[in-house]
Amino acid sequence: MDAPTLSSRDRLLQAAMTLVRTKGYTATTVDDLCAATGLTKGAFFYHFKTKEDIFVAAAQRFGEDADALFRRAGYMDKADPLQRLLGYVDFRIELLQGEIAEITCVLGTLVQEVHITHPTIREVCDRHITANADLVTEMVVAAKRQHVPRARWSAEALGLYVQAVIQGSLLLVKARQSIEPAVECLRVLRRHLELQFLPTPVKETVK
Repeated sequence: MDAPTLSSRDRLLQAAMTLVRTKGYTATTVDDLCAATGLTKGAFFYHFKTKEDIFVAAAQRFGEDADALFRRAGYMDKADPLQRLLGYVDFRIELLQGEIAEITCVLGTLVQEVHITHPTIREVCDRHITANADLVTEMVVAAKRQHVPRARWSAEALGLYVQAVIQGSLLLVKARQSIEPAVECLRVLRRHLELQFLPTPVKETVK
């Protein structure tokens, strides 16, 4: 069965997501977007008023797709919330395959470049990056309650930390032009999470 034909708007959004990861926001022009899709400028401006508008929409689309992907992945079926959390990290490692431009984050790439100059784009990126951190935090809260209810660390801070490690590892991918640093970082992250949920030994009272 043939794949459904994408609308011109969807083709432009896909081109925006690809070009921002290969050229960056500033270097990408409306002409580049039209050339990548074979569409005219008339078609572009039918759907979007400005270059900023298309990247706002592209960030929104990428974020929505990512939100759905992570909330429907197989690890969410695990009964133990700690195994869901570890499964999430394993899934992030599995996604580190292919070309660098295919595995880096549109949201992270955009926000690094335009967080000062384009607050509207920054806000969309922040909303979806935060949504992913919130998903992790939900798993951390449940795992903490079940496994280490007396632990004094913050579940919210750990959820943000996981997101920071993931985004930082993708920055290393771009800097070193290799996926391996991200894989190693996420493996260390997984081990760190396992250690956080080890029961605290009960100290014996000296008689």
